[in-house]
Amino acid sequence: MVSHGLSDPLTRVGHHRRMPGIRAIVLVSTLTLVAGVVSTGVASATAVARHRAPAVVKHASSFLACEVTDTGGINDRSFNASAWEGLKAAKAADPSMTIRYLSSTSSSDYVPNIATFIGDHCGIIITVGFLMGPATEAAAKAHPKQDFAIVDYSYTPPIKNIDSLLYETNQDAFLGGFLAAAMSRTGKVGTFGGEDIPTVTIYMDGWVAGVRYFDKVDHKHVVALGWTPKPTRPKGSFDGTGLFTGSFTSQAAGKTDATSEIQQGADDIFSVAGSVGLGAAAAVKAAGHGVTMEWVDTDGCVSAPTYCSLFITSVTKGIVASVENAALSAAHGTFKGGNYYGTLANGGVALSPYHDYTNVIPKALQAGLNTIKGLIIAGKISVDPNSYPAS
Repeated sequence: MVSHGLSDPLTRVGHHRRMPGIRAIVLVSTLTLVAGVVSTGVASATAVARHRAPAVVKHASSFLACEVTDTGGINDRSFNASAWEGLKAAKAADPSMTIRYLSSTSSSDYVPNIATFIGDHCGIIITVGFLMGPATEAAAKAHPKQDFAIVDYSYTPPIKNIDSLLYETNQDAFLGGFLAAAMSRTGKVGTFGGEDIPTVTIYMDGWVAGVRYFDKVDHKHVVALGWTPKPTRPKGSFDGTGLFTGSFTSQAAGKTDATSEIQQGADDIFSVAGSVGLGAAAAVKAAGHGVTMEWVDTDGCVSAPTYCSLFITSVTKGIVASVENAALSAAHGTFKGGNYYGTLANGGVALSPYHDYTNVIPKALQAGLNTIKGLIIAGKISVDPNSYPAS
């Protein structure tokens, strides 16, 4: 994701802040155990992403690609903004394309915004977010010749004119949780979400699994605040209890929840709440030296550069590329509905670069994370937190 060219109302953080005194990490044992780990029982989902690389074709007439945002708005520094970057990338690949968006300020805007774009004869309508699933389905069934794509929602059975763009973010969140636990000096880390919905809790679930896995392989007792997975639940469920702001827009709520976890001793915060994370970042900055954060969906150093010095990494998903490909497929007549899955294996989910922390995070730990990534891809490490005991 790149800058939207909009002014950032937040004051830029000063020089790079290092983290002296990182608590001892038993990296030798971590790498040894990780390298020799065997299947832990519940492998990550293995759905294979279909090939999505349509050729660029020039058209005599313009193709209109449209996005309906969720309530966070087009500049939420998260999934709405990423989807818009995907449409801008599609337009760059095919300059004949025209792109537009409508912002939803509440859930009551979903249906009329979609209807507006159907009336405007958009070639494809991109809807963003789990909460837009029912409205998108109703429109797609009422207009079977209209192409749609939706970020973060799937249908059973799949709907032939909806391209569902899905991301197994518990995989890269597992890496983020492991990293947070390994870097913690206090033995506590914290997460919170915007709303208690699967596309949020899948992140929190994987992150807590990574913390618990670190405890297992390094014989530590790092506690993850903010999310407790339900001990017994159906396979593929992300049920549990946790801390939620109830909003994807209230930065004040994000600051409150992050402050609460910091006061409980957490020295790394993972906010899964879009632009609410800006409030969390303000709380992390106010806490001062030794408290860090992980951004969500996009590379925080690109989407929220003011706070880059706070981010040890970001837990991201490839919305830009998948939306770009959906739009180009529709423009070039190769559109196909169904489910696309972004995974660690196909690059659809990933940790961002470490930026300011490249030389702070021990090289052995970075190598260990790469090893864990390979073992997750191979199905030899479970990303289900219930595979490991809680501290």
